[in-house]
Amino acid sequence: MKKSLSIIMILCLLLSLSLAACSSSSSQPPAEAANPPAQGGETTAPETAPETSSEPINVTIGTWKTAQTITPYFYQDFSEGKLVAEVLPFTNPGDQKTALLAGSLDMCGTTIVSAIMAAANDEPVVIVAGLCNKCSALVAGTDSGIESGADLKGKRIAYVPGTMHHILLLNVLRQNGLDPDKDVTLKRIDFFDMGTALAGGEIDAFCSGEPYPTIAQLQGYGKILSYPYFDDSVGTINAAMIVTKQMAQEQPEKVQALVDAHVAATHGLNGDREMWLGKAAEFGSDPAVLDAAANNIELFYDIDEEFIAHTTKLAEEMLALGLIDEVPDIDAMFDLSFLNNAKQ
Repeated sequence: MKKSLSIIMILCLLLSLSLAACSSSSSQPPAEAANPPAQGGETTAPETAPETSSEPINVTIGTWKTAQTITPYFYQDFSEGKLVAEVLPFTNPGDQKTALLAGSLDMCGTTIVSAIMAAANDEPVVIVAGLCNKCSALVAGTDSGIESGADLKGKRIAYVPGTMHHILLLNVLRQNGLDPDKDVTLKRIDFFDMGTALAGGEIDAFCSGEPYPTIAQLQGYGKILSYPYFDDSVGTINAAMIVTKQMAQEQPEKVQALVDAHVAATHGLNGDREMWLGKAAEFGSDPAVLDAAANNIELFYDIDEEFIAHTTKLAEEMLALGLIDEVPDIDAMFDLSFLNNAKQ
């Protein structure tokens, strides 16, 4: 009898524990309710913050070795340890863009003229920051007999295609009723060799960027004929920094670090003329020349609606000059998201 009673008590106890477990389980929500299925029936994983590496990013930048395009040489110094930067010097914007598209560069400088041509040819690059404004001058040989734009008729003039200086030269010829194919001889010569060519009598004039016009004037073999900038419709726009569209989409952290450094370095150089021109003197220019040329140079980074409007007008001028077949989508040339982040 006692044995039967004990068995009954044990069975009751087990039944009680079983009911309690079921009650506890039914009070909890189903596991899938915490992460409801997304549309299409797939389960959405909880979002996690992207990992940010504390290691410096290795970057390669292309630019010219001039005072107006010097900013990339300071990226590493102004990156707060985020970049290890290698800067490669080029002599023209076309070669820089080719290296960028080939993957040899992460970022490079280019002229706005070259950027418009790239857009017109559907090349996958975007402008992410400004680089420099102004910088151009039209120079004639001291003994060339050239005193005005009209006197360029029949003369040999050096230029670099795809630059703002090229467009300004063509505009001067147009304003003076001169056909660039018939009335003058245009000779393609790199900026670094124009002074030697002018001094040696190989050419009669050149349109170039600083400091070469100032050098020609100070050394006596040339004279600055004009600073042939457009009116306010185009202004003094000149060059900018570009990356590939693929880089902007797939490596935004790297592009952001580059633009951050560009903004900081531009501020630094504009606030310290000695640091700016001291570095430029390392490229071989006389400090006195650089000091004079700096009055025709503007380092900048910000791109606003007015700048984009000037770019549109410049593209229209290029169309009128026959350099492009149609005006490309100007807004699509710019990705200002990185610049806006940097300014904040």
